[in-house]
Amino acid sequence: PQGSEEAKVFVHALLRRSMPQVKDEAIQDMLTRKALVLEYYPKKKTKQKRKKVKGFTAKQRRELRLFEIEPEQQRYAIFLPLHELWKQYIRDLCHGLKPDAQPHMIQSKLLKADLHGAIVTVTKSKCPSYVGITGIILQEFKHVFKIITKEDKLKVVPKLNNVFSLEIDGFISYIYGSKFLLRASERSAKKFKLKGTIDL
Repeated sequence: PQGSEEAKVFVHALLRRSMPQVKDEAIQDMLTRKALVLEYYPKKKTKQKRKKVKGFTAKQRRELRLFEIEPEQQRYAIFLPLHELWKQYIRDLCHGLKPDAQPHMIQSKLLKADLHGAIVTVTKSKCPSYVGITGIILQEFKHVFKIITKEDKLKVVPKLNNVFSLEIDGFISYIYGSKFLLRASERSAKKFKLKGTIDL
C-alpha cells in the first residue's frame, strides 16, 4: 500500500501524462474539487496519400498495338462463337425476343446494347464500295466499326454516311451510323430521340 505522499505524486504524474496540454495550476485546482474527469488525447495519425494507378495513354496503346488483331487471327470461323454469345446476350436483354414484343422497345434496347459479336450488313452508303459488306463486328470505336467478313478479310467501315442492318431471330434493325458516333461505353448512357430527321 502506498502512503498518502506517494499516492499524491502518482496521481499528479498520471494527470500530467493524461492531460499534457493542461498547466500544473489547473491540475492542482482540479484536485481540490475531489472530482476529476480524465481526458484522452490520441496521437494524430498522418494520412498516407494513395497513389493513383495510371493506365496507358492513347499513344502508348498505339505503340503497344493493344487493339490490333494479328493477321493469323483474322478468320471468320474464330469469331462465330462470339456471335453465338452475342445472340444469347440480346435474347436475355430483350426477354426472349417474343413475336408479340413491341419493335420500338427492342430497338431502344439494341441502341444501347454492346454490338461486339453482332453480324451487320451495310445496306446504304454514300460510298458504293461499302454497300453489301457483311460480317461480325470485332471492334467498335467512336467513328468506325471493324468487321470480319466470311472471306476472312478485316474491314474498317466508318459509321458516318452509312446505314447498317442487323438481324436476330427474324427481327431486323437499322443503325444510322451518322447518329451513332459514340463509343460503346458512352452509348449505353445516352438517351436517343425516337423522332428526328434520318439521313445519311
